[in-house]
Amino acid sequence: MRIGVFTVLFQDLPFEKALDRIVSAGISAVEIGAGGYPGTHHCPVDDLLGSEQKRNAYRAAIESRGLILSALSCHYEPLSPDTALAKESDTIFRKAVRLAAALGVPVVNVASGLPAGRAGDKSPSWVTCPWPPHNLAMLDYQWNQVAIPYWKSAGAFAQEHGVKIAVEMHPGFLVYNVDTLLRLREAVGPVLGCNFDPSHLFWNGVDVPAAIRALRGAIFHVHGKDCHVDPLNTGVNGCNDARPYDQIAARSWTFRSIGYGHDEKTWKDIMSALRLAGYDYVISIEHEDALMSRDEGLAKGVAMLKNVLMAESPGKMYWA
Repeated sequence: MRIGVFTVLFQDLPFEKALDRIVSAGISAVEIGAGGYPGTHHCPVDDLLGSEQKRNAYRAAIESRGLILSALSCHYEPLSPDTALAKESDTIFRKAVRLAAALGVPVVNVASGLPAGRAGDKSPSWVTCPWPPHNLAMLDYQWNQVAIPYWKSAGAFAQEHGVKIAVEMHPGFLVYNVDTLLRLREAVGPVLGCNFDPSHLFWNGVDVPAAIRALRGAIFHVHGKDCHVDPLNTGVNGCNDARPYDQIAARSWTFRSIGYGHDEKTWKDIMSALRLAGYDYVISIEHEDALMSRDEGLAKGVAMLKNVLMAESPGKMYWA
């Protein structure tokens, strides 16, 4: 596997200076934002779509440094009841797919989005339990009338371009755990899988290696990000926590650099599970640790991953 980084971390730097910093950190892959919440700081999408010469120069800047471009990411709101936002999200997604195909990038990372609870509502609604009874009616509308039709169309578009869609399981969106990811994959087909980010699963109490085993064949990209779950705060209020991220002492959980939420043994188990599930691509560090500087957090993450990654390729006997 390769160690990568999501270049949003270096959004304050020009593209090639960011690449130089990334190489100096001992990293060999980059994930780059192509619109939506990640922005386009290092990816002038329209310019690259419009010019083969610019695409060649862009690829050369990456590849000449020994890097690969592991994914384009455009997490946004394609299922939003705000029709303008949904249309913008779809446009961003389709441009990212076209650009990925033109650059030879195999996967585009997305969020599933979140619909309203019923037609005519103006705000999205995240349902987490089946009662009161209207919750089930909301879920039926969200899945069968909004999400599945949209992602079937989006999946067909991606398949036409030879690109896979990796949905990040994220609370607050329709796809937030293994069950919802597999439900959408079953409806759309194997072109859709996941961008596996363990940090969001940790704070939901998920056994991450078990989740990886359940997703065998459906993991297209992986984020390297940890999460500390505070036992004192969760003991009082549980894990659902809407406090701002900067209220760390009061929160139930906080994103941390790799190794500062869970120990090395846990991360070894995660890497072993990925190998057993047939994944041998990139672990892309997404640094969102408010207790560490950018450079320190990245260095700690790289060091931990170098310790836990297994260099040898697994044999077929592991999953035959």
